[in-house]
Amino acid sequence: MILVTGATGHVGRELVTQLAAAKHGVRALVRSPQAIALPANVEAVAGDLNRPESLAPALEGVGRVFLLGGYRDMLGLLAEIRRAGVEHVVLLSSRSVVGGDPSNAIVRMWMTSEEAVRSSGIAWTLVRPSGFASNALRWLPQLRAGDLVRAPFANAAIASIDPHDIAAVAAVALTTQGHESRSYALSGPEAQIPARQVEILAKVLGRDLRFEAQPDDEARAELDRSAPAGFVDAFFRFFVKGEFDDAVVLATVAEVTGQAPRTFEQWARAHLGDFQLTAIGDQITLG
Repeated sequence: MILVTGATGHVGRELVTQLAAAKHGVRALVRSPQAIALPANVEAVAGDLNRPESLAPALEGVGRVFLLGGYRDMLGLLAEIRRAGVEHVVLLSSRSVVGGDPSNAIVRMWMTSEEAVRSSGIAWTLVRPSGFASNALRWLPQLRAGDLVRAPFANAAIASIDPHDIAAVAAVALTTQGHESRSYALSGPEAQIPARQVEILAKVLGRDLRFEAQPDDEARAELDRSAPAGFVDAFFRFFVKGEFDDAVVLATVAEVTGQAPRTFEQWARAHLGDFQLTAIGDQITLG
């Protein structure tokens, strides 16, 4: 049995779908099992990653776990997972840890998560993606209001990755041998600045969209209202001061899965329905 944490998120939902389609036994950790639609052969179990003790029912009979990083008690989570007899953990981390500065709050969060997994005594695999293609969904409120998209960090190119491809790598690591003690840095097939992504969305949505760079002071004030303490400085260190280059294109997805990673346009076409939703959060998911 494979437990997928974060089963309602961008990567977790893709992973649950892929594992279920391949007929693997899948259990989805969710906050409220009654509130989520899952494939018929997937079992939904309630649990909260901020409360490691709540995972005991979800971990019963589980051999492998797909685990989200970044939680405040990663050591407690791993201790609970080890007590349950889990044999292998695949951790969703970030490629910002590669050569990253631990004084940066985001890098430190991911490094702490990885260290907890490596010291757990459980076989592990680290999955380190670039920024998600699905981050474009944060523009939904603007797209509903009109054809102008304003965004920060206009000159920061990101080799954004479709969460489908992150899930595909995780699925291989969870279901085949030879991935223990391996770290996989992932990217999409092309680095793009935000203006280019808006151009692609315009084509896919059939709209005359325009992009406008958001000034740094305005972006900082806006992020201060929503981002955790320390994360705003981390984003500016990454994308204004240049501490992290998320534009590097890697071949890892194809090497692990045998399939080329999807383009941003392919992601957008596959998620046309998401652009019809009535509400969406504005959180950035940094790879």
